[in-house]
Amino acid sequence: MSAQHKVFKDYRVFEYTYAGRPLKIEVGKMAGLANGACMVRYGDTCILATATASAAPREGIDFLPLSVDYNEKMYAVGKIPGGYLKREGKPSEKAILTSRVIDRPVRPLFPKDLRNDVALVLDVMSVDQDCSPEITAMIGASVALSISDIPWNGPIGGAFIGMVDGEYVVNPTAAQRAVSTLELTVAASEKKVVMIEAGAKEVTDDEMFDAIMLAHKEIKDLLVFVNEIIKEVGKPKFSYASGELDHDMFDEIFAYCETRVMEALDTDDKNVRDARLQPIIEDIAATFSEKYPSLSTQLPELIYKIQKKIVRRWLINDKKRVDGRAMDEIRPLDAEVGLLPRTHGSGMFTRGQTQVLSVVTLGTLSDAQKLDGLDDEDSKRYMHQYNMPGYSTGEAKSVRSPGRREIGHGALAERSLVPVLPSVEEFPYAIRVVSEVLSSNGSTSQASVCGSTLALMDAGVPIKAPVAGISCGLITEDDGTWTTMIDIQGLEDFYGDMDFKVAGTHKGITSIQMDLKIDGLTPEIIRAALETTHKGRDYIIDEFLLKAIPAPRTEVSPYAPKMVSFKIDPDKIREVIGSGGKVIQKIVADTGAKIDINDDGTVCVAAVDKNAIDAAKAIIDAIVFEPVVGETYDGVVTRIVKSKDDETKDVGVIVEYAPGKDTLVHISKLQDKRTEHCEDVCRVGDHVRIKYMGIDKKGRQDFSMKDAD
Repeated sequence: MSAQHKVFKDYRVFEYTYAGRPLKIEVGKMAGLANGACMVRYGDTCILATATASAAPREGIDFLPLSVDYNEKMYAVGKIPGGYLKREGKPSEKAILTSRVIDRPVRPLFPKDLRNDVALVLDVMSVDQDCSPEITAMIGASVALSISDIPWNGPIGGAFIGMVDGEYVVNPTAAQRAVSTLELTVAASEKKVVMIEAGAKEVTDDEMFDAIMLAHKEIKDLLVFVNEIIKEVGKPKFSYASGELDHDMFDEIFAYCETRVMEALDTDDKNVRDARLQPIIEDIAATFSEKYPSLSTQLPELIYKIQKKIVRRWLINDKKRVDGRAMDEIRPLDAEVGLLPRTHGSGMFTRGQTQVLSVVTLGTLSDAQKLDGLDDEDSKRYMHQYNMPGYSTGEAKSVRSPGRREIGHGALAERSLVPVLPSVEEFPYAIRVVSEVLSSNGSTSQASVCGSTLALMDAGVPIKAPVAGISCGLITEDDGTWTTMIDIQGLEDFYGDMDFKVAGTHKGITSIQMDLKIDGLTPEIIRAALETTHKGRDYIIDEFLLKAIPAPRTEVSPYAPKMVSFKIDPDKIREVIGSGGKVIQKIVADTGAKIDINDDGTVCVAAVDKNAIDAAKAIIDAIVFEPVVGETYDGVVTRIVKSKDDETKDVGVIVEYAPGKDTLVHISKLQDKRTEHCEDVCRVGDHVRIKYMGIDKKGRQDFSMKDAD
């Protein structure tokens, strides 16, 4: 039987130059059974993007079941995965964060009534560090969805903006990213910005705005190219069974409960609101279930939309917020430090019914997190983790491992604070911060930024400036008018159009994360959000953070390890470690200190007891110490050396004059007169003094006991 050669009749390649590098999109060759697929090649970075949808909607749900998976393949950078199985396991934190960055701009552009399962899979198959796989994957996701038959209101494009020596750089190379003061990822459609994710070293509002506008300009040019692909190979979109609520049912039930729901929502207490709503929900179910048999499965969505209609109407028509605040008013705030006596640092920040307790732990640099990913970063000394247990929202559920949202919020807080941390040389510690959400009613990620600033200062970490975070919400109207509001609480997040989170210092922005429920933002809205959040964080820093703790403590906690960092000659590292690690293990055992040695000769010695640090450092100093001619040293006789030819004759004694360092003192140098047996002068275990005479004729160190003082 002869094999038939496969011919890719629909294979097409589209080419574009993006930020000076070749971008190629191949369709019609790979993953032919997906609804839409493409191979995106940006430089040598290759991403296979596939979009697949189920044929029928999922029953009994009131949301779009979309999954976005960015899969890192270790072969993409020529690595074999670590661990016993030697295969990729659960996604890395970087992969989860990238999945979220792509999910956020893609999700709002699906039809609101689509209930079919949609899976967007982005496989990273080759990585060129100069061509961002994250941006490549975002472009691939947009193209795969756009050319598929899945209903979607794209396309979008993505761009990464850096700032090197005060100049903006589009899609910077790895070398440029290493020195950039800005890490900005923007996704946009032709007309609007749909996603912003940023980390920055205190850039100004104007600098950030200009960078966002530059990204949008580059994306608009890119979308001309993408639209050509769609025109050439795009499929007609399939029809689907709408998951929209029955309008007659909604109107009838809304009229029935409108007044009571308004009264229930009119409170600043989430618990009171939930308690007021429960009997109304039960009444609706009892009254209308017979007339509308499907009500039991649609009730959660129905209640959501009833509340949404009322809250949005209040905000748009009356400029009324659920808790009675003005549109530019922040909820009541409180800040405390030093709540936990045995931790290294703690701080609690409360904003309305949102409350976060952050706790700092200091460790040696060997405690830094090891990373195994596709980029060049192999470790990080600052780790920020975020936990949101069920009790924080009044739910009775067991504690589970962190989900994507918790990982994302922890990474956002981490990104917000990294720019103000001291360098390793200034503060040679690994730092772990855990933000525990104790109560949640909106913007917990930004509360964790504030609480962590307090905790770091309480721990004695000399941060360069306090960082505060605040969110800005948005309500848009059909005629294009809009209104922003500061410090959104839960209902305003659920029923509003935007959650624009900005963290920073007085000087500038350190992070941004924007979540949207609409098709994008205009430049005017972005500018207003930046101005609003800047005023908010200035107020929080001055009126609460700095009043709780005016400056970082001058000393670390008595329960935190003390740290001394110093340099030794890299050629001496082997002597400090010793054969099989025997020397350094003995130092640790004898002193109780923890010792880390870097390849450049940097030694970090840590212990809670400073005396242990001093003892360990003294030993290391002795090991790396080079003897000076004419100086005298204390030592211990460890053995007597016999002649190889005649074991009855002594050659001399071995004296250890520093841990791991010893020398032969010849029998002729033991005393001024002739010596037949070494034991006539000293025995094993004796403490002796020896003098360094220099290098002898054979190039060996020459020590003398008889010449010692």
